[in-house]
Amino acid sequence: MSEINLENEKPRKIKPENVILALDIGTEFVKAVIAERTEDDNLIVIGVGKEHQNMGNMYAGAIADIPAVVSTCEKALSNAEGMAGVISKTCVVGIAGELIKGNTRTVRYRRKDSNKPISDQEMQLIIQRVQDKAGEQAKQEIALETDNPEVEVRLINSAIVSLSIDGYKVSNPIGFKGSDLMIQFYTAFAPLVHISAIEKVCAELNLDLLAVAVEPFAVCRACLGNELESNFSAIVMDIGGGTTDIAVVDDGGVEGTKMFGIGGRSFTHQIATRTGLDYDTAEAIKLQLGGVSLDQLTLKHKEETVAEAEKKNEIQQILATPERAKKINTAISDNVEVWLGGVAVALEDFPLVEALPTRILLCGGGAGLASLQEALATSDWYTDLPFSRRPLVHLLDDVDIPGIENATTEDLDYSFITAFGLLRVAIDTLAGTDEPAGLRAKLAKLLQN
Repeated sequence: MSEINLENEKPRKIKPENVILALDIGTEFVKAVIAERTEDDNLIVIGVGKEHQNMGNMYAGAIADIPAVVSTCEKALSNAEGMAGVISKTCVVGIAGELIKGNTRTVRYRRKDSNKPISDQEMQLIIQRVQDKAGEQAKQEIALETDNPEVEVRLINSAIVSLSIDGYKVSNPIGFKGSDLMIQFYTAFAPLVHISAIEKVCAELNLDLLAVAVEPFAVCRACLGNELESNFSAIVMDIGGGTTDIAVVDDGGVEGTKMFGIGGRSFTHQIATRTGLDYDTAEAIKLQLGGVSLDQLTLKHKEETVAEAEKKNEIQQILATPERAKKINTAISDNVEVWLGGVAVALEDFPLVEALPTRILLCGGGAGLASLQEALATSDWYTDLPFSRRPLVHLLDDVDIPGIENATTEDLDYSFITAFGLLRVAIDTLAGTDEPAGLRAKLAKLLQN
């Protein structure tokens, strides 16, 4: 066992089997979060690491350079392990990108013997049939988009959205009698090449890959916590460096996940193009406009170096120049309009939802851009969508996530929420053999791929 002392607490022993690693391999950053699983299936974060990705490491949210990503992950993981004082071999990794296909479909299953109680075996057969049909559809969509009819796909996540027997809604069908079983079922598939890249990275890092999770699905799990039968409803937007990933949750069930290829880097490129600045300077300006101080952006040493002081002064001068400031603001506002269009198109593609939830929860590194939050909260982008009123926008923080305690001294803001979700997916996977209480828990083992 390892001992750990956080925030002046008395040293306590941590069992290695209770240590879990979440690895969020993003376009802009790799984040490694190590947590201890408690007896009541909550989580205590004991170590975090964050390392910047090089430009060519990722493409559209997917791994493009395996050795380079491994190197970045090693640095983030080393920092997390150094802080935690323990090593975690069990990990969950997130996956995102436009080729991830997450959909909810309604399936009606007519039973031959309505007087026979529904069994675990019968539910397993039904779930397998639904997954097979969804997999065929996902393969067709990805084959069309990649112009590769031989593309292989793999199931990543699946979850029950709702169930009814002869028109009567139930939370757990096991033991019920009836003839007509209707299921709303969420599945997410990804190209095998993307999954294989993640598996290779984990193998190079000598990690045991417990699960791969679609990132917006994982964020939804973070928001639900242990309340699997919750009536939680929201639109979750994970705005990363390369993509924006959206999930719609209605009454505790994931209605679907959609992704489109506009993220934080798109804003940086627009600033650089409009102003003629280099990428790093444009990124620093974007981050400052998102609320990051100049000291945080430029100070990498305990004492400010000459180069850091010069960079800080350069950014201040650029923002103080009216002509350049106008170009920067125009670049951001134009890109926000394009991004809002992507959000609207993605939300139009949720046909099962009669009315969209009126709460929008933001996370991911790109979510900190103030003009993006303001546009969501004040513009009329939502008027042609099935909202009952203007949606309320909230930037998630670690205090919003139930069942996860931050025992480090690090400020784990909106950019770490995806990693929290991956930790929750790990708990779900490990708890698959526990005696369940409700449907979403009871069928957890059946839903694991």
